[in-house]
Amino acid sequence: MTPLELAAHGLAVFGLVLFLVLWLMHFISIIYVRLYLNKKSTDKQPYSKLPGVSLLKPLKGVDPNLLSNLETFFELDYPKYEILLCIQDDDDPAINVCKRLLGKYPNVDARLFIGGKKVGINPKINNLMPGYTVAKYDLVWICDSGIRVKQDTLTDMASQMTERVGLVHGLPYVADRQGFAATLEQVYFGTSHPRSYISANVTGFKCVTGMSCLMRKDVLDQAGGLIAFAQYIAEDYFMAKAIADRGWKFAMASQVALQNSGSCSVAQFQSRMIRWAKLRINMLPGTICEPIAECFVASLLIGWAAHHLFHWDIMVFFLCHCLAWFISDYIQLQGIQGGPLAFSKLDYAVAWFIRESMAIQIFLSALWDPTVRWRTGRYRLHCGGTAEEILDV
Repeated sequence: MTPLELAAHGLAVFGLVLFLVLWLMHFISIIYVRLYLNKKSTDKQPYSKLPGVSLLKPLKGVDPNLLSNLETFFELDYPKYEILLCIQDDDDPAINVCKRLLGKYPNVDARLFIGGKKVGINPKINNLMPGYTVAKYDLVWICDSGIRVKQDTLTDMASQMTERVGLVHGLPYVADRQGFAATLEQVYFGTSHPRSYISANVTGFKCVTGMSCLMRKDVLDQAGGLIAFAQYIAEDYFMAKAIADRGWKFAMASQVALQNSGSCSVAQFQSRMIRWAKLRINMLPGTICEPIAECFVASLLIGWAAHHLFHWDIMVFFLCHCLAWFISDYIQLQGIQGGPLAFSKLDYAVAWFIRESMAIQIFLSALWDPTVRWRTGRYRLHCGGTAEEILDV
């Protein structure tokens, strides 16, 4: 066997291994969703003995859903919690929304902090610092402004915070909204994203997003407090890593972290995906292999492997493999939704195809430029996850 033939055979074997790994991820994700997600959690702690929680809410600007999203936190059914609303700028229109809710719910333990505190390049950390400093409970819940919750969401999360658990996180998903961009987001957060997210966590890899995270404050303080993560843009990854490095386990809530932003477009979705890819590439160099886990690229590679080893027709295998992927994604999406979808099967097919087609373009765009735009700033990313702010001269 010539070196070229040996290399081709090795690549074909790799294709078969890839096939097994990817479909194992499909099955793990689908089974986990069916068994554990959107289920009424059995109370691991009596309701009256649930620990106190300090909710840190970073806010910037308003959108049509901000008031209704924020109000769900004032209506939580939980014995002991405080809401710490954090806003950076004193002319931010979100201030009026907060004051309106503070007046409507005077019996809820809630406070508003304006001004933030500059401790690093991460604007979210800077914004949260005043609230974190005065947080009075042992658990802190950092939850993004676009998240909507149910009355028992915090009970579900706190019940997962058992003796050896240091962080409880919610699987990101998207609420039902109108328009194709909303469908595109919902398809992504119901198919590609949870497949990686769930299979990583089930197999022992720590995969956490900071949209909704309940953490032990004393463990964060041991790592240096929030200020220790202000040099990173992806503070959620490094906070989770610091907790894991200290021997604590993670748990996933049975309820999803439901994103319900009032602003949604295909361009915004694409920009967000590119920013996330840039962060992953700089934090985890292995991310460079991500494209081979996307449906079309994987199907081509595995199809070629099947042709090389078994003389199967590449195009027939490619189409059949894509169809199987498409169907398994739909099954998973239905499970995460936990009810009827807000769009038709045709809408799903179009959104799925466009999302899969965008994957390589998003990845190449992330490789092309190491700078990211987040909120009102621009940042240059460095290997390892640190960043520096780019100031306009």
